[in-house]
Amino acid sequence: MKLLILTNNPNRPSFKQRVQVYLSKLQQAGLLVEVIKLPTNKLERLKVFKRASQFDGVLLQKKCLNLFDAACLRRYSRKIIYDFDDAVMYSPTTPESNRSSHFRLFRRTAKLADMIIAGNLYLAEHARRFNPNVEILPTGLDTSNYKLCAKPKNDGRTRLVWIGSSSTLKYLAEIKPVLEEIAARFDNVVLRIIADDFLELQNMVVEKCRWSEQTQVIDLVTSDIGLAPLPNNRFTRGKCGFKILQYAAAGLPVVASPVATNAEYVCDGITGFHAINASQWIDRISELAESAELQTTMGREGQTNVKNFDINVIGKRLLDLIGGVLQQDE
Repeated sequence: MKLLILTNNPNRPSFKQRVQVYLSKLQQAGLLVEVIKLPTNKLERLKVFKRASQFDGVLLQKKCLNLFDAACLRRYSRKIIYDFDDAVMYSPTTPESNRSSHFRLFRRTAKLADMIIAGNLYLAEHARRFNPNVEILPTGLDTSNYKLCAKPKNDGRTRLVWIGSSSTLKYLAEIKPVLEEIAARFDNVVLRIIADDFLELQNMVVEKCRWSEQTQVIDLVTSDIGLAPLPNNRFTRGKCGFKILQYAAAGLPVVASPVATNAEYVCDGITGFHAINASQWIDRISELAESAELQTTMGREGQTNVKNFDINVIGKRLLDLIGGVLQQDE
């Protein structure tokens, strides 16, 4: 069987985490896979859509389609699978607004698919409004990568860590007062940011680690406590909690806002803590900062739980879903 994978941006984390990491597994299972970045030119996109007729199916990753693209893709495709892991139906800047084109584009794309793969329940519920064939598939990661690194000798510092992108750094900025209070209580606590942009704190040392595929794992494994702040709105409830899985794989306890999958992936009191307001954030971080034993115990529990999200587990499920659609009778 042949599968055409279409993406707007193959360098986007979403594509790497939900598709690229599984390409070799799909090919090993006998699928002939080709990945194409959708051109910006309308006629060039038409050529790509016409090529879809040469494949048993198309996997469209995250991109929501305009009327022309949707009509062309549906005309030339035998089967269409749509995968998404963000609340693409809402604007990230004005999530509570209903005047955005985002929802119309999403509705159109959802209706034309033969199957939709959603990253969490919240996203799946939105998709089921327009398509009955929706499956939930969490984002996976290669947990074995995080076992290759060993922590260096303790230098006396406790490292809080946040990993993300410049577009989500604002979520970390929202707990700056919390971090300043932690700095006032503990002179050995520092903040490590693994990203493509950074913020400054007045009283806490900030270790700025430029994100890269080569160094992100060692930067996580050599940290102590993962942070996952997240506001609660229609856009953020679509987040799929990948950073929490990374923290868990690295053996870190996590303090997280209990929003969307954060609430599921962090077992409160077992693998970390939920924190709803500034007071809780301060108390939970302090509790972990005061106890290396608690950090270790919760980190180990997280490593046990995250095995359910290993790419071997998620990859098998993805292969079954794709195979089931491509083998369906016309």
